[in-house]
Amino acid sequence: MVVVPTGALTQLVAVGEDGTPLGPAQECSNLAETAASMEADLHPRWIWDSTARMYAGLLREGVRLARCHDLSLIGSILAVRRGEAGEREVVLVDDRPGLFDAHRYPTADAVLGRCHEQLTALGGSPDLKLLAAAESAGALAAAEMSHDGLPFSAPAHLAYLESELGPRPDEGTLPVAMAELEAAVSDAFGRKINPSSPSEVVAAFGRAGIELTSTRAHMLRDIDHPAVPLLLRHRDLSKLFSTNGWAWVDTWVHQNRFRPVYVPGGVVSGRWASRGGGALQIPKTLRSSVIADDGFQFVIADAGQLEPRILAAMSRDRKMMEAAGSDDLYAPVAAAAFDGDRSKAKVAVLGVLYGATAGEARSLLTLLRRRFPDAVRFVETAARAGERGEVVHSLLGRACPQPTSQWWSQGDAHARGRFTRNFVVQATASEWALCLLADLRRRLAAHPGSGELVFFQHDEVVVHSREPETARRFVLEAASAATRLLFGDTPVRFPMDIAVRSCYADPE
Repeated sequence: MVVVPTGALTQLVAVGEDGTPLGPAQECSNLAETAASMEADLHPRWIWDSTARMYAGLLREGVRLARCHDLSLIGSILAVRRGEAGEREVVLVDDRPGLFDAHRYPTADAVLGRCHEQLTALGGSPDLKLLAAAESAGALAAAEMSHDGLPFSAPAHLAYLESELGPRPDEGTLPVAMAELEAAVSDAFGRKINPSSPSEVVAAFGRAGIELTSTRAHMLRDIDHPAVPLLLRHRDLSKLFSTNGWAWVDTWVHQNRFRPVYVPGGVVSGRWASRGGGALQIPKTLRSSVIADDGFQFVIADAGQLEPRILAAMSRDRKMMEAAGSDDLYAPVAAAAFDGDRSKAKVAVLGVLYGATAGEARSLLTLLRRRFPDAVRFVETAARAGERGEVVHSLLGRACPQPTSQWWSQGDAHARGRFTRNFVVQATASEWALCLLADLRRRLAAHPGSGELVFFQHDEVVVHSREPETARRFVLEAASAATRLLFGDTPVRFPMDIAVRSCYADPE
């Protein structure tokens, strides 16, 4: 069902498998009411220009949808496959009244034309169809997580800010703790110094007979000077104040929920990006404030060693697949090639994934190649293709961007080889994670009360649930389903490290 907003009304057009209209457009004045009714009776796949823009309004009206086709997201994937840029607009969701305010939507003919073009392009490829379905399901999940928010205790975080920084300062002024540290740093150097100015700090140390080339933390820690602990503390507080301070709370935390903007497909490999200060990696300073509601717990699931396992499954290296059939992939790799030294096995596997082939990594790679030739050859083939300026693809068909015209004249071939070497694995890992997310979202929706998705990043998913054991089971089932979808009957396992906690920061 194609959805086209037209001012106060919305046009709905039923289409066939190739996007051809099956009849005239229907007009409705209340999309939320109509969509809820059709979702219950017909279970359609909703086709629209942008999930981020369209679904936000429906969520505010209490309407949840099972399936969609995001023309913007899939159009970007197909554009990159054609060698085009494929850049997308990032939609910022807000709470203004009305479902579709202040945006100039494409015409019905334009939307139907894009729909037909995309569905035709996907029609002959089951892999691309699966990629489109997973990408679009991810867009629904992203909108839902932004709408629902991650449970977050604003009072706990505000108390933490006050304990670290002092009372909230007036706008344009520094917190008391930072101002006191500035004064202490100046006293330590015997003259006024701005701790936030690298040039002033380097010059101050120079006057003290200490030569520095930068003020990075690891360099400061090697210096014996009373200003060093003060500078490091000031740096930590400055980051807290600017990144997750009071302004951050005002902007991103509402009704004890952290509500970031997730950007599915925001990275060329298919990984998500985000806006909102830590949406894709909950900083340590926030974790103690991520607290489940009364009667709920967080089910935190992390796919361990995801990319090495993806490499084993994609390359079909028999010995690597056997190693990936265990809970710890590195242990059998170490036993086979590195005399049981797990640390060397890890360095070697990650080195072959990311192109670290100098120094010790070179000799370790030689040993890895002897024992796991097909796995090493798989990524090296992708690297050589990248060095020649060729395009490589993920398992389901996501293409890496073509090199720019500037690259052909003065680009770094080895750097592009390192990129394509990892792209084939990282992009496929993103597809596996999206398939898990889509399947888990479906299971949770089919069992009301079992939980809600509240966080997702690369290889981690968090469910907020009254029934943590049910949610835990759903996560494991979704991981198995994602593995079957991508790799069929494979000996490679994708184990999930699952913790159940009331607070994200609680020890396991």
